[in-house]
Amino acid sequence: MTIQQDKISIWFIVNPISGGKRKGTIVKKIERHLDHSRFSSSIYYTKYKGHGREIARRAVQENIPLVCAIGGDGTIHEIAGELIQSESTLCVIPKGSGNGIANHLGIPKKIKKAISVINKGIITRIDTVAVNDAFFVGTAGFGIDAVIAEKFSNDSKRGLKTYVKHSIREFINLKPIKIHIDSSQKKQTVEAFMLCIANTSEFGNRFKISPKSSVTDGMLELIIVRPFPKWKGGLIAAKIFGNKSYRSRYIDTISVKEGKLELSKNIAHYDGEFVSAHDTIMFNVIPKSLKVMILDKNRLYI
Repeated sequence: MTIQQDKISIWFIVNPISGGKRKGTIVKKIERHLDHSRFSSSIYYTKYKGHGREIARRAVQENIPLVCAIGGDGTIHEIAGELIQSESTLCVIPKGSGNGIANHLGIPKKIKKAISVINKGIITRIDTVAVNDAFFVGTAGFGIDAVIAEKFSNDSKRGLKTYVKHSIREFINLKPIKIHIDSSQKKQTVEAFMLCIANTSEFGNRFKISPKSSVTDGMLELIIVRPFPKWKGGLIAAKIFGNKSYRSRYIDTISVKEGKLELSKNIAHYDGEFVSAHDTIMFNVIPKSLKVMILDKNRLYI
């Protein structure tokens, strides 16, 4: 007598505009490549900002084991927030502009290969970060990256070209902000072009602002980019793309578990999503708080 096992429920939550690409082929590829002998799938398209969060919240309430974010870091940000400290597991099919979180987790960009992670992958727990009354999974930024995130969020066009356009414009007019840092490791006031709280290693597109960050070590990195001559911008960017940001004399790194920031300009991004921040930012790591589906645990320690 053969005992038939119940199929595992998985909800796919699709952001139809992330990355500036059409998502019409995704459903067909899920139908073609998902192991339907193991999984029972449902597909939901987000219709407005915050809709992914609402769908994910309902998935947790209905005890759905797997919830898959199809989009970029912003889509992951919405969905993961509802999965933190729950028994639902986050899966990712990266289709955003930068895909920094997916890159750090080792999730392939090709849809077929990303689906194979769901079919064959393993579940593990990673750290997330609480910041005032919000959270993030990958990075938070204060300074030029927050300004770029604001401009990008207000642009009707998406994709890498749009992001680069705003990056160049804001770099030309770049001015430092003043930040007071209060942590167990250090108390100081600095002027910086940018300060990043890093749980993962990159912003996206392999721009590794914190190449030594890990999502399983219970630690965060504060990355301080101090003012530099603008003609050196290309050299500094090359070091970051080359995973050597720590070799620049204009970039400082502090490892912390928690801390407080006081900002002269109260804008920020969390996982690339622009937010109007508080003047005072309280943050702390939440160890092993999010279940994720990955292919290789060793990838998390890079």
